[in-house]
Amino acid sequence: MRVKLVAGNWKMNGNLASNQTLLTALPPLLSGLTGMNCAICAPYPYLAQVEQTLKGTNIAWGAQDVCQYGNGAYTGGVSAAMLADFGCSYVLVGHSERRVIFGESDQLVALKFAAAQKVGLTPILCVGETLTERESGVTEQVIARQLDAVIGNSGVTALARTVIAYEPVWAIGTGKTATPDEAQAVHAFIRTRVALLDARVAAGLVIQYGGSVKASNARMLFSMPDIDGGLIGGAALIADEFAAICRAA
Repeated sequence: MRVKLVAGNWKMNGNLASNQTLLTALPPLLSGLTGMNCAICAPYPYLAQVEQTLKGTNIAWGAQDVCQYGNGAYTGGVSAAMLADFGCSYVLVGHSERRVIFGESDQLVALKFAAAQKVGLTPILCVGETLTERESGVTEQVIARQLDAVIGNSGVTALARTVIAYEPVWAIGTGKTATPDEAQAVHAFIRTRVALLDARVAAGLVIQYGGSVKASNARMLFSMPDIDGGLIGGAALIADEFAAICRAA
């Protein structure tokens, strides 16, 4: 039985004061919610604040990226072990902004995925196509390539300890959203592709949708059979909006 997950991605936003207001507001709004999981993925400098404020609540937390290497002489990197030290449960890997803006390759994403799992973190593996790729009719080929890099490096059974987030790049922060049927089609493709390798893993795989999810469209998206929650961007910075999305799940 899959349990929906709603994860907020703060991206490069926030400060100590605004974070505290948001983090303090969320637990009462989400208290008592059952049948779903919720999490916050915050920038590195604020993980201590997030841990301190959310510890003991029903909200988990994680980071937005991780270094592919373990602790060592990698100036500027943040290892998976360091994230675990702050009580992180999740870490985003392969977010489209990391792939597009920072040039992360499928192979690098696969290494980060493995590094996260090595210390017991649950990677939220982001996959998705650009507008050009969608209009060219190669959405499935792009998703397959991104998935295959991770499966080739870690094996399909590693997906039993992960979450996949399908995020059409053209719908992130643009206000555009894939229709529920469009999103469902890609989610079904992902599950079917994994099922060809391991039906048990595919059946239990949590696949989120990430692409301008809001309280107004969350319930319709989450009602699709293969959409298991959402990876939430801008709406995760507004307590009432994020809580409404969680309630929709």
